[in-house]
Amino acid sequence: MNKLQKKQAGLRRRHTRVRGKISGTPTRPRLCVSRSNANISAQIVDDVAHKTICAASTLGADFKATGAKAATIEGARALGDIIGKKAQENGVKEVVFDRGGHLYHGRVKALAEGARESGLKF
Repeated sequence: MNKLQKKQAGLRRRHTRVRGKISGTPTRPRLCVSRSNANISAQIVDDVAHKTICAASTLGADFKATGAKAATIEGARALGDIIGKKAQENGVKEVVFDRGGHLYHGRVKALAEGARESGLKF
């Protein structure tokens, strides 16, 4: 197993462990974060109904209108603000945060802080 495969296996293992502990409900859906080297995306999911309530990505038109760069902490904070506003429009006030196996650090933390600043509680 090469180095990349080990990293991917570890991420998959951590994500599975996190998902075993948290789940989104209709009253408190899950804010799921996916991160790559170049982009970041977030979606709010109701796991009971298997529905995505809203989603945002650094590849979307909403984010590109902000003018922030995708692979930066400022970009992640702007994306958190966007997903928080979309959640408010859809009637979501509280969520469970799913960091997707990534450390709560850097861009993942900035996205969470941006979502909190826009009114989401978690």
